Amino acid sequence: MMTDPENHMTLDPARHYIAGDWIGDGPLDHSLNPATLLPLGQYHRGSTDLANSAAAAARAAFFVTDWAHAPRLRAQAMLEIADRLEAAKDEIADLVVAENGKIRAEALGETMAAISETRYYAGLARDIRGSMQEITPGSLSLFHREAAGVAGIIVPWNAPVTLLMRSLAPALAAGCTAVIKPAHQTPLVHARIMQAISEAPSLPKGVVNSVNENGIEVGQAMTASPDIDVISFTGSSRTGQAIMAAAAPTLKRVGLELGGKAPAVIFADADLDHAVHELTHGALAMAGQICVAAARFLVHASLAKEFESRITAAFQAIRVGPGDKPDSQMGSLIDMGNRARIERLIEQAGDEGEIILKGAPLSDSAFLTPTLFRIDNIASSLVQEELFGPIVSIETFADEQEAVAKANATAYGLAASVFTADHHRALRMARAIRAGTVWINSHLRLFAEAETGGYGKSGLGRLHGPEGLYDFLETKHIYSEPGRVGGGT
Repeated sequence: MMTDPENHMTLDPARHYIAGDWIGDGPLDHSLNPATLLPLGQYHRGSTDLANSAAAAARAAFFVTDWAHAPRLRAQAMLEIADRLEAAKDEIADLVVAENGKIRAEALGETMAAISETRYYAGLARDIRGSMQEITPGSLSLFHREAAGVAGIIVPWNAPVTLLMRSLAPALAAGCTAVIKPAHQTPLVHARIMQAISEAPSLPKGVVNSVNENGIEVGQAMTASPDIDVISFTGSSRTGQAIMAAAAPTLKRVGLELGGKAPAVIFADADLDHAVHELTHGALAMAGQICVAAARFLVHASLAKEFESRITAAFQAIRVGPGDKPDSQMGSLIDMGNRARIERLIEQAGDEGEIILKGAPLSDSAFLTPTLFRIDNIASSLVQEELFGPIVSIETFADEQEAVAKANATAYGLAASVFTADHHRALRMARAIRAGTVWINSHLRLFAEAETGGYGKSGLGRLHGPEGLYDFLETKHIYSEPGRVGGGT
């Protein structure tokens, strides 16, 4: 047990959860508070053997229990999980602040979004329908939607509550059982969520299992396991490519929500005050460590100077500080390695473009203020690659055609936004931009009911909404002819 002097928390080491039992196997490692770099708590590192045990438990539960065939049971269990998450929402949010570094409003918003997601899919669990077709007179083809099997869910550190439940909830609603691997940066948050899940009285043992990471060993074991049928991963495009390749030998289905490079296109007739407000939040929420963050500001040339002036003032005014301080508007990066990475990108931006606002560290921990830079070279890695931090490029365009070309100039296609007073232009742009989500006169709006996912290097499949079930369902064709069933004549 460890007490964190900065947050006054007494935390037990985060354990694995397999077949309804908490397991304290594996060496202990520390989880750090990125705002202080002090140890927050400990967690047991996982292993291939533990991952395989969890997969075997999930497979046994899939075939032995009624879970896959009992939609009302699934709905009840998921509502119980949501209730327990809600009862612990303040504790979970405090842990997210301490272990992830984001501000408390973001941490609580994330927790409430996860609860909403769970309740949404609890409802859909009772509404999974197939169809029927009469192929020839009297013959029936039944198309049954059934659970795909065992789902392996690999969770990133940047939103460890929401991004767990937006994969786990549809998996459970579909009738799958699950093995979860949390990020090594946020094991304590995950352990508290697993406690809430484990306390749901209607959840059969073995339906949900969890193993902490150890480098990349557990993730590799899950991807290779013949007991896991589906992998749902949220994270970087590079890791997604590795997962897709590793899943090939067992022909797993993979759902991948990967990186983004979201362009925000600002036309000359845009409401500038509104656009600056939306894009300051859209770029700097979670310190820019979110795949749908506004990462490129594409501005009409006639508006460039005024927009730069206003967005620079807005970025400068952001109060960067500890997430538990009420006046903080942006928290820390996840760790010192990522701070150093962003600092190198700032230097590169100065070499290849022109710095408008230069980010700077605030302390010896993982805080870094926002950066804005101009760049004209769309071939630069600063434009082409996801930077994943509080650093945003500004590019200009002359007309709508160039705006579309620049917006589509990267291999990513996760999200984008368009700011204009012209409704017809907004819809033309939304149709022309190759992205899974296009916001009009807004940015960073995510809902349980509305699908999200990407084109190109941004991934495969969709999460949220009814389509979020698809990765976890199979369609079975059941065919019968007249007189061939039940001994009829």
